[in-house]
Amino acid sequence: MTDVDFQSEKQVVRDYYSALDTATEADLPAVMARYCAPDLLWRGFHPFGELHGPDAVAEQFWRPLRRSLTRMQRRLDIFFAGRNTIEDTGGVWVASCGHLMGLFDAPWLGIPQTQRMAFLRYCAFHRVDGGTITETAMYFDIPHLMMQAGLAPFPPQTAAHLVQPGPMTHDGLLYDPQTPQVGQETLRVIEAMISDLGQWQGGLPLEEELARTWHDDMIWWGPAGIGASYTIERYAKQHSAPFRAGFTNRSKTRHLCRMAEGHYGGFFGWPNFTAEPTGGFMGMPATGKAGEFRVIDIYRRAGDKLAENWIYIDLLHFWQMQGVDVLARMRDEICA
Repeated sequence: MTDVDFQSEKQVVRDYYSALDTATEADLPAVMARYCAPDLLWRGFHPFGELHGPDAVAEQFWRPLRRSLTRMQRRLDIFFAGRNTIEDTGGVWVASCGHLMGLFDAPWLGIPQTQRMAFLRYCAFHRVDGGTITETAMYFDIPHLMMQAGLAPFPPQTAAHLVQPGPMTHDGLLYDPQTPQVGQETLRVIEAMISDLGQWQGGLPLEEELARTWHDDMIWWGPAGIGASYTIERYAKQHSAPFRAGFTNRSKTRHLCRMAEGHYGGFFGWPNFTAEPTGGFMGMPATGKAGEFRVIDIYRRAGDKLAENWIYIDLLHFWQMQGVDVLARMRDEICA
């Protein structure tokens, strides 16, 4: 039976994180098997893609990562749950985001170790059914880890990228029950923003469009390769306008999960949408080939508008579809 306040689902994920983060490398498969369904569907950024079953996730993702980022800590900034409003998918999901921090002591995916602290920026959505995790979407910023190792996976970005902080209000960990109406209002604002975004090529001027659902001092915490922007004016200039100018034939938005609780909400897709780069993007040439954007967005609402947005985009997958294997190029450069 699902709790209306999602407390049982939250506790499953909290217990899972506690067990996962304290397990030895040898115990990781057993922990995964204890909390996840045998037919777990796990979606991760390139080069992982879809993995099936707890053992595959433990062996292909967690064990290699733990060998590289030793003494790992999970530093959570946001944690909330909700009922998925996308009817085709449904379910109750628990979302969290922050950083996995450790000592970068061994290579991972060919990224050379630094012997220093490193932060893997991540966000995860877990579907919980009957006390078991049945689906996970775990998106992580691999290019940011590359940059911490002194590499340059992309040309210079238009905005800033840092180790990104959590909410300015420091209230993102919603471990306790929340008033349902507050989450409903957050979802309403997110839905309005999505509706405005879907227009793209017409209607109001960009900054006026953004002002309908965003505070003027908004912060858009974008991924490495694009960067973060502060205020509507700088976000429009540093990301939104260049992005819109660089693409045509944007598909409709396709989310697998969209939910909110309290002042926080978010969504993910696989992919969220497709678009063709015809005007150049991220300093890379236009290809005219349709590419997939696998994205997680997490939002904080303040009053009647959105104040902060944490974004995770699988840029490695997008550029792979354009014929650019960023990880292979990195390995070639290191070996040269």
